[in-house]
Amino acid sequence: MSKMENETSSLLAMIREGRPMTRRQQLWLTVQLSVPAIVAQLSSILMQYIDASMVGSLGANASASIGLVSTTTWLFWGVCSAAATGFSVQVAHLIGAGDMKGARAVLRQSIISVFAFSLLLGLVGAAISGPLPGWLGGDSVIRRDSSLYFLIFSLFLPMLQLNFLAGGMLRCSGNMRVPSILNVLMCILDVIFNFFLIFPTREMEVFGHMVQMPGAGLGVEGAALGTVLAEMVVAALMMGYLVTRSPELKLVGEKGRFLPRKFVLRQAAGISLPMGLEHIVICGAQIMTTVIVAPLGIIAIAANSFAITAESLCYMPGYGISDAATTLVGQSLGAGRRELTRTFSHITVYMGMAVMAFMGVLMYVFAPEIIGIMTPVEEIRTLGVTVLRIEAFAEPMFAASIVAYGVFVGAGGTLVPSLMNFFSIWAVRLTLAFWLAPVMGLQGVWLAMCIELCFRGIIFLIRLERGRWMNKQTLRT
Repeated sequence: MSKMENETSSLLAMIREGRPMTRRQQLWLTVQLSVPAIVAQLSSILMQYIDASMVGSLGANASASIGLVSTTTWLFWGVCSAAATGFSVQVAHLIGAGDMKGARAVLRQSIISVFAFSLLLGLVGAAISGPLPGWLGGDSVIRRDSSLYFLIFSLFLPMLQLNFLAGGMLRCSGNMRVPSILNVLMCILDVIFNFFLIFPTREMEVFGHMVQMPGAGLGVEGAALGTVLAEMVVAALMMGYLVTRSPELKLVGEKGRFLPRKFVLRQAAGISLPMGLEHIVICGAQIMTTVIVAPLGIIAIAANSFAITAESLCYMPGYGISDAATTLVGQSLGAGRRELTRTFSHITVYMGMAVMAFMGVLMYVFAPEIIGIMTPVEEIRTLGVTVLRIEAFAEPMFAASIVAYGVFVGAGGTLVPSLMNFFSIWAVRLTLAFWLAPVMGLQGVWLAMCIELCFRGIIFLIRLERGRWMNKQTLRT
C-alpha cells in the first residue's frame, strides 16, 4: 500500500473512531478521495468521447445512429447504478460504524441481487432494441445501426452492472484508487478494441513505413462491441480485486450467505427505488428531448449528441466529487458524527462548484477544438460549438446539484432529491424546450437546459443548508 493510501486509510479511521479532525485534515481527505474519483469519471466519459470520435469519422449517419439511442442507454446505465448504490450506501454506513463483518454480508447478498436484476433489464433492452429507433423518431437510414448498437449494449448489461457494483463498493470503503486505475484501463482497451473492430483492413503509415493494419470493418457495431469488451475485462478485474484483496470487504476465507435477506433488500430498495425511478423519469425527459430534437434533422441530432458527450468532460469532475461526498457523508453518519457530516457536505459541494466553474471556462474557450475532434462535418461542428457555449454558463450551479445529490445519497435519503430532480427537469427544462425549439432550433433546447440547471442548483443548495437531510436514520443490518 502506498504512502498516500496509508494516509487516506488513517484519516478515514479517524472518522470511524470518533477522533477530532482539523479542517486541514478534512480538506486533504476530501481531495484524496475526490481526485481518483474524478479521474475515474473522466475516463468513463472519455470512452464515450472516443467512441463518438471514431464513429464520427464514418459520417453524420453513423454518428446520429448512436446519438439517437444514447439517452436510452443512459437510462439503463442509471437504473443499474441505482441498483448498486442501494447496497453500497449500506456498506458505507456499516464501515463508518466499524461493522466490517456486516458490510461484507451486504456485499455478498448484493452480488446475486444486482446480477439477477441486470439480467432481466438486459432482456428487456434486447426485446425493445428493434422498434426503439422508430419510437424515438429516428430517420429510416439510421434505424438499423441504432437497433444493433442498443442490442449489443443490452446483452452485455450484467457485466456493466457488476462493474458498477464493485466500483461503488470500493469507493464507499474509501478506496478510490483501484476503480480509478481500472476505469483508465477500460478507456485504453476501448480505444484498442475500437481501432480493430470499427474500421476495415487498411494501410497506415507507422514510423515512416506503410503497414497493412487488420480491421473488422464493423462500423457502429464495432463501436458497441469494443465498448462492451472493455467493460467485460474491467468488470472481471474490479470484482476480482474487491472479493480477494480489499482490506475491508474481501470475501476470500470467510463463509457467509449469498442469498439476499428481506431486510437487506428492503433497505436497498429504500435507497435504490427513488433513484431508479428518478433515472427513469429524467432519462424519459432526455428521450423526450431527443424526440424534440429529432425533427430538426440529422445534423441537429448529431450535434446534440456530440455536445452532450463534450459537456460530459466538464461535469464529470462534479460526479467524481459527488462520489467522495457519498463516502464521507455515509461513513460520518454511520459513525454518528453529525457536525463532521455537515462540514464534509459543505466542503465537497463548494469544491465541486469551483472545479466545474473552471471547467466551464475551459469548455467555452475550447469548444471548437472539443467538437472538432469528434466530427469533420462543418455544419455539425458549428452547431455543436454554439450549444456547448450556452451550457458553459450553467456549470457551477449544475455542480451544486450533482454534489449535493451525492451528499443526500450518502445520508441514505434519496426520495426528496429525486423528486426535486424530477420537478426541475419536467416542469422547467421540457416546458421551455418545447416552447423554444420551434423558434430557436437546437439552440433553444440547450438554452432551456441551461436555465433549468441553474434553477436546480439553487433548490439543492437550499435543501443542503436547511440540514433536514441529516435526520435520515443511518442503515444497519
